[in-house]
Amino acid sequence: MTHTPDITRPPKELIEALREIGAATVSGTLGHMGFRNPHMVGPVPQNHGKSIVGPALTLQFLPQRPDLFTEGEYADPETQLHRHVLYHVREGDVVVVDARGDMSSGVFGDMMSTYFKGRGGAGIVIDGCMRDRPNVEKLDLPLWLRGWTPNYHVQTGIYPNAVNVPIACGGVTVIPGDIIVADDDGVVVLPVAIASKVIEEAQKHHDWEEFSRVKLMEGGSLQRYYPLHDDARGEYEEWRKTNRLGTT
Repeated sequence: MTHTPDITRPPKELIEALREIGAATVSGTLGHMGFRNPHMVGPVPQNHGKSIVGPALTLQFLPQRPDLFTEGEYADPETQLHRHVLYHVREGDVVVVDARGDMSSGVFGDMMSTYFKGRGGAGIVIDGCMRDRPNVEKLDLPLWLRGWTPNYHVQTGIYPNAVNVPIACGGVTVIPGDIIVADDDGVVVLPVAIASKVIEEAQKHHDWEEFSRVKLMEGGSLQRYYPLHDDARGEYEEWRKTNRLGTT
């Protein structure tokens, strides 16, 4: 029987704390911390208005080679690793796939997506394509993809090679268990080890930015309120006493 490793999932409190922050703020905060480009380029939202935060289960594709891979969509299904990444799915997990940007192989389709949703998966990110769009759209799954194709996953030039190994997706390294933050701005990868620091810094940014938004809508000075000038910090602190965003 094929064996693939599971992941170590981050504490639930980290996931919950990130839900209201958003991909743009996480990306910007990481940028200031030296992670210059944590944003995946290629996968884009397929159903706008969706946002997810969850740990990454990874699937790696490679170019087909006849000595390493024998074609067959249904031949010995249990050897097909795109199934095995789904076997690991728990509620809130995100499947992230390095499909090499291939635009001719549908990594998952209707049935695999139905199984994923039934397992409680949060969303799917693929540097490549899916198939069965009419039926998949009925599932209302959060998806970030390059596009769609009628072809199945090994019909053309790639095949699934490994589950829960480090991959590159959209030009970003993804380690199994990394936190994925995705919304209409795109997909951002957050290393678990620095998640608490990112949350702390992002919350500060979120709070003063909300204050600045209020002031700018009132016609306030851009020079004074964005970014927040030192001269306006006292005003911000007073506002914050009665507007404790993200706190109870």
